[in-house]
Amino acid sequence: MNTALASALDAGHQRRRDITTISTIGVAHGTSHFFHMLLPPLFPAFIQAFGLSYSELGLLVTTFFVISGAGQALSGFIVDRVGARPVLFAAMASFFLASVAAGLAQGFGGLMLAAALAGLGNAPFHPADFTILNKRVSPPRLGHAFSVHGISGNLGWAFAPVFSIGIAEATGNWRFAYAGTALVALAVMGLLFWQRSAIDDRQGSWGHAKPAAGAAAEHPMAFLRLPSVWLCFSFFFWSTAALSAIQSFASPALQKAYGLPATLTAYVVTGYMLAGAAGMICGGFLVARTEKLERTIAIAMAFAAALLLLTASGLLPGIAAAGVAALAGFGTGVAGPSRDMLIKRASPPGATGRVYGTVYSGLDVGFAVAAPVFGALMDHGVTLGIFGGAALALMLGIASAGLVGLGMARRRPLVPAAT
Repeated sequence: MNTALASALDAGHQRRRDITTISTIGVAHGTSHFFHMLLPPLFPAFIQAFGLSYSELGLLVTTFFVISGAGQALSGFIVDRVGARPVLFAAMASFFLASVAAGLAQGFGGLMLAAALAGLGNAPFHPADFTILNKRVSPPRLGHAFSVHGISGNLGWAFAPVFSIGIAEATGNWRFAYAGTALVALAVMGLLFWQRSAIDDRQGSWGHAKPAAGAAAEHPMAFLRLPSVWLCFSFFFWSTAALSAIQSFASPALQKAYGLPATLTAYVVTGYMLAGAAGMICGGFLVARTEKLERTIAIAMAFAAALLLLTASGLLPGIAAAGVAALAGFGTGVAGPSRDMLIKRASPPGATGRVYGTVYSGLDVGFAVAAPVFGALMDHGVTLGIFGGAALALMLGIASAGLVGLGMARRRPLVPAAT
């Protein structure tokens, strides 16, 4: 009886510890996605204030993600060496400085500085977050941890335009929105300090985080020889190219193609992200019940691509087109937890930060490359091409995920799945 009681108490303690870690990292990750959208919601204000083109606005997004992508690959090594927790504090400080730069910007150069600082802050989040989750969360809850992590990111994306546009409209001055985002960064930094023990990856105990005892030491760059790492990178590139189109240009595209008011189309991105969050809840349960993760990814993303093609067809009434575009987020959301678990299975023990940093830099490269391409489409009046191009990118992402699954099935004995 005493043994059973002790076991139950230990299980209860681990459950509380898991929940605290998952929740804290979820808030931090949501904040990083919130700062992805530091500038795009106020693009119309920048056009009016500084006379910028859509191509120039796309370059702001490119700057953010070039710096984030390069920094993400490098920060994976830093996380593996010094730990994830101090890196998260530095990232949050960079978000605060980005808000100050955006609020004080006097032109394109000031906005570029804000984009650069925000990209620097964003860089370490995925290697840091997944290192903490993989080390501190018990295996039975890891799939749900990935689901919450993805949901929080989508909620950050969804909340950002409401927050920024809301403050700008309420005050009549877009600069006040950046006083608000600076306070967000400071508040989350305070939360991380309060819950610092819950995000201390030095206290992790699960086996996936370290090489097995007696295993031969590998070169720190050995993971780059794994084809699955680069296939996961390409998957992120294509899926994020689609997301870049929706985040940055869905609103003006719907305005021009369907004549919808900006007061409506500005919230299509919010709807897309909220639908994605709902999809991730479903996807978190599917991870534990599905062995072939690439199949889940393919079905979910094909659903999203079909809806985006329907939006691009021009056959729908304006309101319906906006709703269908937002609903496409559900499909990409369902794929999210399976995507993260697929990367975990592809990660050699002891290289969690490096693998997640490298793979997730595909996200940044996708944003960086896609933003000016889709911006150019807008400048040339190919407004419905935003949705058609996003659908094509999702289909290419499906192909990459399928190749990851195929390659892992052939190579499974060489890189054992984590337990």
